[in-house]
Amino acid sequence: MPVPDQRDPGLTCSLLQGWLRDRLPRARDLVVSGVRTPSAGSGFSSETLLFDAAWTEDATPLRVALVARVAPTAYRLFPDPRFEDQCRVMHILDRDTDVPLPAVRWFEVGSEPLGAPFIVMDHVAGLVPGDVPPYHQDGWVVQASPAERERLWWGAVDVLAGIHRLDVDALGLRFVDRPEYGRTGIDQQLGYYERFLEWAGAGELPDARRALAWLRARQPDEVGRPSLLWGDARIGNVIFRDCEPRAVLDWEMVTLGQPEVDLAWFLYFDRHHSEGSGTTRLAGFPSAGETVARYERLLGRPMRDLDYYEVFAALRFAIIMARLGVLFMEVGWLPPGSDFPTTNTAAMLLRVILEQRC
Repeated sequence: MPVPDQRDPGLTCSLLQGWLRDRLPRARDLVVSGVRTPSAGSGFSSETLLFDAAWTEDATPLRVALVARVAPTAYRLFPDPRFEDQCRVMHILDRDTDVPLPAVRWFEVGSEPLGAPFIVMDHVAGLVPGDVPPYHQDGWVVQASPAERERLWWGAVDVLAGIHRLDVDALGLRFVDRPEYGRTGIDQQLGYYERFLEWAGAGELPDARRALAWLRARQPDEVGRPSLLWGDARIGNVIFRDCEPRAVLDWEMVTLGQPEVDLAWFLYFDRHHSEGSGTTRLAGFPSAGETVARYERLLGRPMRDLDYYEVFAALRFAIIMARLGVLFMEVGWLPPGSDFPTTNTAAMLLRVILEQRC
């Protein structure tokens, strides 16, 4: 979701140019230009800035397209942004694995020059399936052939399985665990979303409370070794080129747990962007059953309790959308007291899923 523009482009160019000089001591005639937000806007969870940097080094002219992700400042979608954690994860995965990510160049932990910590990465050219309007409704995915849609879906599924096969301990990724919310896995994640629901400021959300009670009462025994969870696993967070995944984006919700959590979110989000948005699912996309069968082959074990994790996925997005409604009211995009937190598409789909599962 977009946020209102928060920066003067000329001033931001100047600030980034001065910051880059300290990181490129051999650069001559360094110029930063073209600071802008993506055409789809920056997210409420963090600010995204695109810019170009040109300089000469050892008589060789260089020009790179870069992206800065800036920690939340004016608006907070999540109660605990965990910006440093997501940046550390991206750096480790970029350096030590074959997960496709933008090349990470620098991470600034201080508040200068942009007023908050930020990470700078190479810009990856390509296309991202849209959220507004949903990719089943409009945009380049609608124009793609069924065979191309199938290819991009399976490509994203394969990337997700690759993330789940990573060795958390060998890569030093246990820092993403949040024991203050409970035991690693679904117990901890339910604790986090209980906190999120109270913090969101969206008033009473009876369906969310009903879902939380149902999930607590039926909490499964998670017997598998915890995997790294992307957290926001969906094709709308993948840059594709020629319908092949080139970069995985948005690690704000990274955590540890069972792969079923990510897979259920992946499938739920596609359902939200079709059925949940009143749109027919496009031909070519593999079914949920086909996806689960392939995933079981990729991980070498059955997927367990997916109905349960679908309810969890629906709960998560309903709380996130309720919080977005609060932010929309804060910036004046919705009138005070709007019923958006309980009538948005995620809230309505949660109600449907609760009727089916609970």
